[in-house]
Amino acid sequence: MEAIITSYKRGRHKQYPNQILIKADGIGFVKAHGFLGKKVEVTVSKKKKMIGKIIAVHGKKGVMRAKFSKGLPGQIVGKKCKVLA
Repeated sequence: MEAIITSYKRGRHKQYPNQILIKADGIGFVKAHGFLGKKVEVTVSKKKKMIGKIIAVHGKKGVMRAKFSKGLPGQIVGKKCKVLA
C-alpha cells in the first residue's frame, strides 16, 4: 500500500528526523491500529532504500508514525512510501 510522508515527528523546540508521519488514503483511526509493527520502505535515492517500522498512531485521522534507525533527509517530505504487509 502507498502512503505519503507528511512531516517529521516534532515538538515545540525540536524535530526528530528518524521518525516520520505518514498518511494513507482510506485509512482511519481504527484501521491504522492494524498497521502497527508493519514495515515501511522509503526510496531516498535511486540506489538507496531505507526500511522503518510503524510504531504508533498519530492523532485520530489515521496518520501513523514510523521510526528508522537513521535520520531521513528533508527532501523526503511530501514523497510517497510503501507500507509492506
